[in-house]
Amino acid sequence: MARFDDRVVVVTGAGSGIGRATAIRFGSEGAIVACLDVNEAAAATTVATIGAAGGRAQAWKLDVTDAAQVDTVITAVAAELGRPTICANVAGIGKFARSEEQPVEEFRQILEVNLIGAFAVSRACLPHLLESGGCIVNTSSSAGIFGQPYNAAYCASKGGVSLMTKAMAVEYTRRGVRVNAVAPAGIDTPLTKDFDFVEGSNPREYMKMMPPTGEMGTPEMVASLIAFLASDEACYINGTIVPIDMGVTA
Repeated sequence: MARFDDRVVVVTGAGSGIGRATAIRFGSEGAIVACLDVNEAAAATTVATIGAAGGRAQAWKLDVTDAAQVDTVITAVAAELGRPTICANVAGIGKFARSEEQPVEEFRQILEVNLIGAFAVSRACLPHLLESGGCIVNTSSSAGIFGQPYNAAYCASKGGVSLMTKAMAVEYTRRGVRVNAVAPAGIDTPLTKDFDFVEGSNPREYMKMMPPTGEMGTPEMVASLIAFLASDEACYINGTIVPIDMGVTA
């Protein structure tokens, strides 16, 4: 028996990067995966990959910044696939910028997707998770653990994810729902390509963020950690932010 046989798993950002790898990992272990992404075609491609391997999945278009759409989609997931028992919040955006130059709207959008979006999806899933004794795994970052230059918006959003994770873990422990987060760094994903160095900045300023080996991790590495934290093997882990960064935060 696979670890997630017949469990319904919600994965945001399932169309690419860590979200895609996470959806595929859950599908390979018997889960019924709801693949949610603002890019519906990308989510459908993930679903096709899961199906080709013998798994079960369905795609929905979801903008996590639209709370009404979040509620509608999670209701549809529960009606069509069954009550979610695991929620993996992976959707995220980011961009390097000088704080004195970054538009407030851009800062707000990063918070809306990374932090408020994760809250909205968790909030919509929680009634179902409380019925099933499920769990939430959020995606924080090394940026949610220490300060990084030209990254105020992303740091603020991921620091918020880290403390939201801890707050929800405390709130729901006695009600049977665990909440943890992974904190990746140096992972080779489409998102990392959005983080172009700021023009005129010193490349040495970014060294603190890079893995000491200089080698990037893979989305599959993070997906395996998310799957572990969601599994019964991790039943005594709660309110923890787990780095996966080759020692960046050591």
